[in-house]
Amino acid sequence: MFRLRSQTRVLPAFRRISAMATASPSPSLGPIESVIRSKLLSSLQPAALVIHNDSYQHRHHAPMRAQDGGSGETHFSLEIVSDEFKGKTTMQRHRMIYSLLSEELDQGLHSLSLKTKTRAEAGIDTAST
Repeated sequence: MFRLRSQTRVLPAFRRISAMATASPSPSLGPIESVIRSKLLSSLQPAALVIHNDSYQHRHHAPMRAQDGGSGETHFSLEIVSDEFKGKTTMQRHRMIYSLLSEELDQGLHSLSLKTKTRAEAGIDTAST
């Protein structure tokens, strides 16, 4: 008898954006993920940006089955480090992101899980960048 172990995916705290991450998105990214990356990079100039497409975890939901047979881009987790968040509450930071992505939310983007920090909160040395 086989016993399945529950696996917990641990996301890295925050990763610096490398030269590769700031270059053109790879062709494997979907159109919504590409737009999210582009808008966040240009508007927030983040020190770190991690985008996870979590849509596959929700493919069995009725709205997902109705949209492209469950292969649509509807659920994302975002980790963003930006000094644009200085002096703002968590709610204000999230509203900034929702405002930036309002068009995508109107067109089928369903869920965003957000982790937003300033460089100081993330422990990124501002003198070295």
